[in-house]
Amino acid sequence: MAVEAKGIGRKRAAATMSPAIALAGQGFVTHFLDQGGIVDMERVADIFRMTKGQLAETVGLGAATIGKAERRTAPRAQSRVREMLEIVARIRDWAGGETQAMAWYRSQPIPALDGRTPEALVKAGEAGAVRDYLDHLALGGFA
Repeated sequence: MAVEAKGIGRKRAAATMSPAIALAGQGFVTHFLDQGGIVDMERVADIFRMTKGQLAETVGLGAATIGKAERRTAPRAQSRVREMLEIVARIRDWAGGETQAMAWYRSQPIPALDGRTPEALVKAGEAGAVRDYLDHLALGGFA
């Protein structure tokens, strides 16, 4: 797993966002999937240097949801973590890597979205608004 973690940061796409970045984002997300297509929450937590409790907080889930195997595979838990990974994947080249992208995700208020952070929007079930905002920027729109 350590080799995979190092390889993720070295695989870089173009420096500007385009439809190719969205596809690269899907490739990034697949690094966290097990053979059944389920997001491996432990791998996500390890790569981003978080505890499972911190990961749960980051996506707006209870710690027990990430801690218990039967809850980790629930559609809501899987959806929230995938949304976070997709957003991080889309901006990681802009941000300079996964760590910086996660910092942006957790702390950067987006004025066009009432000053809420991507993290707050994902927690509220509004990841689509963040994706729309990133699409707008990719097309040359103002932040």
